[in-house]
Amino acid sequence: MNAKTQERKFKQTEIGEMPKSWEIKAFDKAVNNNLNESKDSELKSSYKTNGLYPIVDQGNDFIAGYTDDESKVYKECIPIIIFGDHTRVFKYVDFPFVTGADGTKLIKANEEIYNPKFLYYAFKSINIPNRGYNRHFKILKDYFLPCPPKTEQEKIAEVLTKIQKAVENQEKLVKNLKELKSATMAKLFREGLNGEPLKQTEIGEIPKSWEVMRLGEIVDEIFAGGDVPKNNFSKLITDEYKIPIYTNGEKKQGLYGYTNIIKVSKPSLTISSRGTIGYCVLREKPYFPAIRLIVILPNLNIVSLYYLKFAIEINNFEKYFDKSPIPQLTVPMAKRIIIPLPNKDEQEEIANILTSIDNKIEIEGKKLEVYNEFFSSTLNQLMTGKIRVN
Repeated sequence: MNAKTQERKFKQTEIGEMPKSWEIKAFDKAVNNNLNESKDSELKSSYKTNGLYPIVDQGNDFIAGYTDDESKVYKECIPIIIFGDHTRVFKYVDFPFVTGADGTKLIKANEEIYNPKFLYYAFKSINIPNRGYNRHFKILKDYFLPCPPKTEQEKIAEVLTKIQKAVENQEKLVKNLKELKSATMAKLFREGLNGEPLKQTEIGEIPKSWEVMRLGEIVDEIFAGGDVPKNNFSKLITDEYKIPIYTNGEKKQGLYGYTNIIKVSKPSLTISSRGTIGYCVLREKPYFPAIRLIVILPNLNIVSLYYLKFAIEINNFEKYFDKSPIPQLTVPMAKRIIIPLPNKDEQEEIANILTSIDNKIEIEGKKLEVYNEFFSSTLNQLMTGKIRVN
């Protein structure tokens, strides 16, 4: 790939500036509506974890499940593009498969003018507005698509496939690390580190010497965050507003903006009380907690801050919810969270083991972000002809 952006002649089109040698095609010209086969979809309730044929639906997971029903298998129309009518997810499928029910649209490239893999990436470059769980296919059909010469399409698809493969490999690595953490937590919080006999408790088996305590019994303070200080607030960090404001989101650990008001100055934990309920973050620097965030200041004579983070993470929060139609975790509910408690030395050892895995997840997760940003940037540059392949 020639990574240099060169001066080239462009023309104005329905989708912005494009190289003069490229064409622009409407959706109905880019696709072939004749699949040569029609099959029943598999109901989600019938998905299997193993089987002869993979099920591809509109969900984020590439393979949603499996079936053994050969009568539902698409074979003749591949390669084909899957579009999630509700989710806006695109998938490129080049193997026999079964469709999942509801919202799974099949798009066949018009191979007289399009390389199928290129068309898949062209679709991925479209920014379809999110209409929630409404249908999006009718919006997609109104779009126009770039159409370079087929030889250039093939080269573009080849470049993007290599980058996408690197992204997928990194996603698998992060997923495997998260699974390792889950398995390690389950083992450590059941068996401990010293090979002790186990005893039965209200949270299952734990080592005989461990105690079981409620969160409210092992903290100095536990309280909910407050309203964002509107008169002392900036979305960006400034000389005046340097104190981070956190809310219940996971992105950037819930960073919402900045203020000059410190509400929590000691090392503490926060738990999301709405949305991703139970998302727990250890915070060591001063901050301002916003609503939908529960703040925990543990009694460090009883429990290690790092250990408590993992002991909270392993909980099933649903058992503490009330009958409210909107699931939420309140401070009284949080106080009832059950914590298995070994001695302080064992707490520290367990926390060190799990922190080591967390650190690896963070490092590899940041690499994944870089890979995704590189893919998105390259996709945009190649689909607009700003970068050309030789």
